[in-house]
Amino acid sequence: MNGKIRWAVGLAAIPAMASMACESTTAGGVEMKKDAAAVAPCGADGLIDDCEDQNNQVIVHQGRSGYWYTYVDDAGSTVTPEAGSKGGTFVMAEGGANGSQYAARMTGTVANAGTVYVGMGFSFTDPKEAYDASKYGGIKFYAKKGGGAGGIRIKIADGDTAPEGGRCQECFNDFGANVELTPAWTEYVLPFYLSKQESGWGDTFNQILPNSLYGIQWQTNTPGASFDIWVDDISFVGCDSVSEEPPAGGDVAGVPAVEEPPPATPADPSAPEPAPVPVE
Repeated sequence: MNGKIRWAVGLAAIPAMASMACESTTAGGVEMKKDAAAVAPCGADGLIDDCEDQNNQVIVHQGRSGYWYTYVDDAGSTVTPEAGSKGGTFVMAEGGANGSQYAARMTGTVANAGTVYVGMGFSFTDPKEAYDASKYGGIKFYAKKGGGAGGIRIKIADGDTAPEGGRCQECFNDFGANVELTPAWTEYVLPFYLSKQESGWGDTFNQILPNSLYGIQWQTNTPGASFDIWVDDISFVGCDSVSEEPPAGGDVAGVPAVEEPPPATPADPSAPEPAPVPVE
């Protein structure tokens, strides 16, 4: 990941960031919201999935209809729920964030080899197409580790990095960020304008294209490590404008800077769209 990225970590950090001034930047002809405008709450309009319906489809709303899946390398890594490429269908796990009943969870072991990766995620639409999220400013979610390695990368595939966009030769170097999870449920907020590609591989582009998103993934790739990764309450942020002046000094209290971690590896290019799970 190039340089540093600022994360809003924990509930107390969200109001602090909301006191910053609003700015915007252009990406692919779309004005991206910045600072407070990028993290303002969206409510039900922005909720992508809270996992409470127990199926493997995101909440069907605002044109979103995609499905959850897992993917895994061919070097011997394992993942539960089983990867869609091996015939598996994603299922939610009991025990969600904020006292809720269900969350997305993947467990397994990363192979002790060269190019290794395991992940879970979802597409925004079904059939898989570009989704226009330009009215939003970023994403937020809760996550934790149940044990094992906690280093993950959040990947947001867009029209430049996803093969479906037709603009990349070496695809899957998605915009996103790296974070080290803890055993406690923690809220993470990633504004689009702060998402970065990794350095050292893949086709590179200037900025994410919020008007052409394909999905979100959570990926781990620590060789030889076991993992137990939980994610819940995924939503868009940045629906409202905020015009207050930034705090003195121009910094944001409670928002740590995350140093650049080692590069991750590309996602499995063959991960298929899973079939829906009937709801009883």
